[in-house]
Amino acid sequence: MTPTPEAGSLRPTRTETHVLDTPAGPVELTVQDRDRTRPYLLLHGGGGVATMTGFAGLLTERTHARVLLPTHPGFAGTPRPEALSSVVGLAKTYVALLDQLGLSDVTVIGNSFGGWLAAEIALLDSPRVSGAVIVNGIGLDVPGHPATDVRGLSPAELSALSWHDPAKAPRPTGTGPGPDVRALLNYTGPAMSDPTLAERLGQVHVPFHVLWGESDGIVDLEYGKAFAAAVPMSTFTPIPRTGHLPQLESPEELLGALLDLGNH
Repeated sequence: MTPTPEAGSLRPTRTETHVLDTPAGPVELTVQDRDRTRPYLLLHGGGGVATMTGFAGLLTERTHARVLLPTHPGFAGTPRPEALSSVVGLAKTYVALLDQLGLSDVTVIGNSFGGWLAAEIALLDSPRVSGAVIVNGIGLDVPGHPATDVRGLSPAELSALSWHDPAKAPRPTGTGPGPDVRALLNYTGPAMSDPTLAERLGQVHVPFHVLWGESDGIVDLEYGKAFAAAVPMSTFTPIPRTGHLPQLESPEELLGALLDLGNH
């Protein structure tokens, strides 16, 4: 029998596939599980799970937390039921995952599309969720500050908009939208926003924090402030010299901002 690690010691990362019963039917969900104690659910954006993997490891090591990093169904070649075709439907899938795992006091952290998804999870009022952190999220309609339409952008163009210092960005591959962008559109639709989201966010009842890379060329700083303003009693923290992907460009600064939230 494998001995149980001491509290706070790191178990090896496990990648498991869970089959969940959801309103869209059975959903297969692939999840990286870095297991310590307090649980976090990390939600990636249109760039895929690789945009969150490094930060998941950093968060685990520094916080002695249990960190779940799922791959959204349809991303990275994973199966997606045809009926699973909305952000709210995907949010319900993740609440079903938390139910199946029997977790409580879960903080949901999402970047970009994952931020929109985290907001929708907060709106479901699951007793298993204790807070939401939006990191350069999308999904709102903000007059005068529209999100950049990324559908026709090459990887190089997208990188230039997503990073404060594009020289730090991984070398782009290909010339058109990748398969994960197509998977993203299955949930968001071509508008990549929900005109009802801002009003609905007024019904969030868990602690809600918005962290924002100031140099984001996809959704600018005013967009981030509007995200925070939509939720009563939320907090807003800008992250300087950082673009759309703080977990990649400034992971230590993002982690520090998260830890500061936990100390308040």
